[in-house]
Amino acid sequence: MMQTFASMFKNKEIRNKILFTLAMLLIYRIGSAIPVPGVDASALAAQIADNSLLSMMNLLGGGALERLSVFAMGVSPYITASIIIQLLSMDVIPALTEYTKSGQTGRMKIEKITRYLGVVLAFVQAYSLVYSFDRQYQILENNSVSGYLFTATVMTAGTMFLIWIGDKISVRGIGNGLSIIIFAGIVSNMPASFVQVYTILTGGASQGEVFNGVLLFVLYCLLYLAVIIFVIIMETAVRKIPIQYTNSSGIRGGSDITYLPFKINSASVIPVIFAQSIMTAPQIIISFFNTDLYNKLNSFLSLNKPLGLAIYACLTVLFTFFYTDLQVDPDQVAENLGKSGAYIPGIRPGSETRRYLHKVINRITVLGAAALTIIAVIPYLLPMFTSLPTSTAIGGTGIIIVVGVAMETFNQLKGQLTQKQYHGFLG
Repeated sequence: MMQTFASMFKNKEIRNKILFTLAMLLIYRIGSAIPVPGVDASALAAQIADNSLLSMMNLLGGGALERLSVFAMGVSPYITASIIIQLLSMDVIPALTEYTKSGQTGRMKIEKITRYLGVVLAFVQAYSLVYSFDRQYQILENNSVSGYLFTATVMTAGTMFLIWIGDKISVRGIGNGLSIIIFAGIVSNMPASFVQVYTILTGGASQGEVFNGVLLFVLYCLLYLAVIIFVIIMETAVRKIPIQYTNSSGIRGGSDITYLPFKINSASVIPVIFAQSIMTAPQIIISFFNTDLYNKLNSFLSLNKPLGLAIYACLTVLFTFFYTDLQVDPDQVAENLGKSGAYIPGIRPGSETRRYLHKVINRITVLGAAALTIIAVIPYLLPMFTSLPTSTAIGGTGIIIVVGVAMETFNQLKGQLTQKQYHGFLG
């Protein structure tokens, strides 16, 4: 692996892409430290640490939310818009379905619609956050409608600028730009989280308490490493279904056997995002009309309590099955196998193949949903039994994103390096 990294930096084109990406990420981190004018960021930071959902949103945004910076919302509105458009394209809106089948032209139209929807969602989300925060914590100097509109407009502009940076990274840098931005936000907040954990665990006055705190910190780091290993195993685990092709002579030979891989976790981290959105949307809406009802609902759905955490876990499981069904279509897979002259040994082509694929996907989705739910609840389950706040708990959701983006980016860089080597050999 070290040899691969050395080869990457020796390649001028890849080295320039890496440097360009780092420059764009520097701009992102600078913007994340600039608060919106007229906001009392210190009052907001103290409140976010006590709210489980806001703490997770702040973690994924690299600490931008607690400062209510110009990049406070990150790229989440655009991601939400992409998910909505993707769902509506599944034979819900005929025009969008037709665009998905129209090749490059259709994809460009869908991308344009997604951008417009992203702007709308960004403004609505920004206005909702600002209004809710000011009603609860009095964070704005100008708490009139014009103050809300100004702050929401600045935050919306910041989100769209981040999307532009992500596009530039995708074109001139390395990896998927939006994924790299989310990755940078999570990683940038990790050192501060470890320092905070160490301070909490070693805060005792006596020497013996400090020694015990150091041992607990070492245990915390080992547990964090265990979660990373678990996520890597889950993200790379696949169920290989053997398939065999019919030769042109009609003889089925063992040399034609290959495998059809199905990921254990085809839905990635999307179900967790869905579950969080479903639990926060009613609270945001109600906060506009009834503060007392909002406080009661917030207490009822708090992820720091067993009932709220149980609802969150159930939603994660349900959305894992839902999104996997959208991502993997067994009927389409079976049809493609038939068209390519392939079959599953021991399974008749046609309806029997479809039933078999449905059964296999449902079984592996159970494992994927269980693993994803365990990772999702760890950040909230651990503080129930320890003195650690939610903001510093072992967060599997962020680790899923970090591991996935790191593996995808490394594989892309490795592929580009291999391509350059082949070009040099042929040239």
